Amino acid sequence: MGLISLLWGIVAMIWMVVALIPFLGWGNWFLIPFAAIGAVIAAIGIALTRAENRGRAKAGLVLNGIVIIVGVVRLMLGGGVI
Repeated sequence: MGLISLLWGIVAMIWMVVALIPFLGWGNWFLIPFAAIGAVIAAIGIALTRAENRGRAKAGLVLNGIVIIVGVVRLMLGGGVI
C-alpha cells in the first residue's frame, strides 16, 4: 500500500504542475479527488504496516496532502476556470 500511495502521489504532483499552467486550472477539479483517494490509500497503508515499514506510505500521504492544499488554493485564487 505504501508503494501505491507513493506512486499515486508522484502522479498527482505531476498533474498538479500541469494544472498550474494558465487556462488548465480546471484540472484541479479532478486533481483534488484523485489526491484524496491517494491520501486514503496512504492512511490505510500506515494503519496496516509495521512501524519500520511505513516510510513510503508516509511519503505518499505528505505528497497527496501537498497536492490537495495547492489544488484548493489554486481553485480559490483562479475561480476554478483559469
